[in-house]
Amino acid sequence: MPDTYATGLRCLRCGTPYPLRDSLDGCTRCTGSLAAGLEVTYDPALTAPRPCTPQGRGLWRYGPMLPVAAQQAVTLGEGGTPLLALDRTAEALGLATLLLKDETRNPTGSFKDRLACVGVSYARASGRSVIVSSSSGNAGASAAAYAARAGMPCVIFTTPDAPRNMMTQMRALGGIVLVTAHADDRLALLRQGVTRMGWFAISPFCMPVTGSNPIAIEGYKSIAYEIAEDMGWDIPEWVVLPVCYGDALSMIWRGFKEMLEMGWTRRLPRMVAAESSGSLCHAMETGAQYTTATRQNRRSIATSIGTDRGTFQSLHTLRQSHGIAVKVEDSSMLQWQDRISQTEGSWLEISSAAAFSAVENLVRAGTISAHDRVVVLGTASGMKTPSPPPIAMLDSAILDDALDTARDVYGVDLASLHTGHGA
Repeated sequence: MPDTYATGLRCLRCGTPYPLRDSLDGCTRCTGSLAAGLEVTYDPALTAPRPCTPQGRGLWRYGPMLPVAAQQAVTLGEGGTPLLALDRTAEALGLATLLLKDETRNPTGSFKDRLACVGVSYARASGRSVIVSSSSGNAGASAAAYAARAGMPCVIFTTPDAPRNMMTQMRALGGIVLVTAHADDRLALLRQGVTRMGWFAISPFCMPVTGSNPIAIEGYKSIAYEIAEDMGWDIPEWVVLPVCYGDALSMIWRGFKEMLEMGWTRRLPRMVAAESSGSLCHAMETGAQYTTATRQNRRSIATSIGTDRGTFQSLHTLRQSHGIAVKVEDSSMLQWQDRISQTEGSWLEISSAAAFSAVENLVRAGTISAHDRVVVLGTASGMKTPSPPPIAMLDSAILDDALDTARDVYGVDLASLHTGHGA
């Protein structure tokens, strides 16, 4: 078996082939409004057997389907995240099955670790010396962590309004965090670092954005493999996730397609993109060949999905999978973040909560039926972008005062829950 079956790259739109290289800014033929990203191609001989042993949980369990050899992996134990049944939320929505793929369990608390793991592994194996990313949070933290693990410096260009917790995590993990005055400056600096210095870019560095590094994003396919394996190689009817540039959306879909082609599974899911801008919604509704920027009155609080324009890869995935784009409002995201935290015990980043809002909208519309099995991707931890909840202070050591305060502040009548087991 070869170290990797990866053979090259090709354009998602026109199919133009390219060599497997890492200084990438999309297809040179599909430019302007038709800009499209690239995907890794593999040898047709790729027919890996379906994993059948409990050993080796994690991303590299599926090494033959990745563009870098497993023995060259820079790993922190990423992947192998749990698929949790959200029974109470399912019942409230009228669903028989609602599952959370909990990516908060990854080493830095987000699904971006899968991208950074493959990207940094490839960079080190290719002899690169510096990792670079343009990020307001999750991607930068992941890049810094895996670069540190590989013994490589990591430059992160970010903006002044990036969440403080995110900046702290990036810096704590050794990232060289450089704050730019304007958002567009990040891409300009990153591109110069790639073209002049030979740095390895994890994140996008061209406009319009076509997606992140096509080699690195292959790591997201493992999410699909894990969902299928945890469901006994059965496939849910729906997979729902928050979408910015659609890296995970397109690669999870590709992972499901690969399993079908190799005979691991027998069907495909429908993909749902929960977005804040409405760019994908408009393109899907109008049948447009490409997305356009959507003007917003104010920036969404969900910074991880805060782009005003979706990518071709997102649109391509939705159409291939007979999927749906759903525009989600900030107020709904906040409500769902609190609801999942307090009823299911999973504190998700605000952007992650967008997926639950999308599920609610589709259930109400009758698009998702009561018997459909729905998997929601919890992309990152609520620790990433915390919004401080009310915390009650006590003025005495009298239990009755504490019970009254709990009722007034949190709306919970603890006095009525007395079990009679006290002394």
